[in-house]
Amino acid sequence: MSGLTTPAETAAVQAWLADPANQAQAQAWMRRHWDRLAATPEAQQPAVEEPDYDALLNTLHLKLGLGEPARYVAPAAPRWRQWAAAAALAGTVAGGGWLLYSQRPVAPREVATAYGQVNTIKLPDGSEATLNGHSTLRYANAWAANQPREVWLDGEGYFSVKHQPNNQRFVVHTRAGFAVEVLGTKFTVYRRRDQARVVLLSGKVRVDFDDQQRPDVILKPGELLETRDAQPLAAVHKAVRTAPYAAWKDAQLVLDETSMAELATRLQDTYGVEVVVSNPELAQRRMTGTVPVGDLDVLLQALQETFHLRATREAGRIVLADNTVPTK
Repeated sequence: MSGLTTPAETAAVQAWLADPANQAQAQAWMRRHWDRLAATPEAQQPAVEEPDYDALLNTLHLKLGLGEPARYVAPAAPRWRQWAAAAALAGTVAGGGWLLYSQRPVAPREVATAYGQVNTIKLPDGSEATLNGHSTLRYANAWAANQPREVWLDGEGYFSVKHQPNNQRFVVHTRAGFAVEVLGTKFTVYRRRDQARVVLLSGKVRVDFDDQQRPDVILKPGELLETRDAQPLAAVHKAVRTAPYAAWKDAQLVLDETSMAELATRLQDTYGVEVVVSNPELAQRRMTGTVPVGDLDVLLQALQETFHLRATREAGRIVLADNTVPTK
């Protein structure tokens, strides 16, 4: 994989590897690689003599000019898998290839949307990804038939995935501590601020957490899985109405008992403008209805007429206030 990274990306990988706090994470990725190797024919071969992991890591650090690494004691694993995974890690780092998808994937294609823009991308296999405003998708120019179809998402996206005759997996990687794996389905993935969620519209998906101690979660149509960085173990898994989570791709904003505070956050993330709710009582008001999405001024006008609000632009921000006329 050498030659696929820029000098800045190679420097970022070196800086990440030099941090002692990242040694455990590197080991966790290696264990994931071992699991995948377990299904190969080599797994049935006699065990390969296990190398000294500390010595291997030390050699790699010295080769990259990073000095000696902090020591990390890894849990026991089958010898052939430890050797193969350690060799894979060393080769990837030394070559500057696809190492840390949670840092920044080295992918040939990158599509980004501006604030307020929605864009649909045709993927190499004929699947489609629709990006909401202020989002980025990275993926390869082509996918090998014997490898997963992988994309990396920042922001919010809607995916319509084509099933392949060979049951080739489709994986959406996020920076939220999990990946979403599917065969053929329709779903949304959201990752902004400290919040992440997956909403399944049809088919079936599996949410695979980076933390291997956490069990995978299988979603059924009409279900949501939501996590927050502050409480990574307190995931919410429940049935929901899917329209509010996917209507943006059809130029609609669907509110279903949505608080004004949540609406303000949505507007900020999608249009890149600060939105202030005038008072705490209004922030907690919940709204249900559908308004068109597109030009921000048109959207604000629709919100004012539908929910009796007053939207005022001042000093580069939008202030939402209650426009209800008190009864006498």
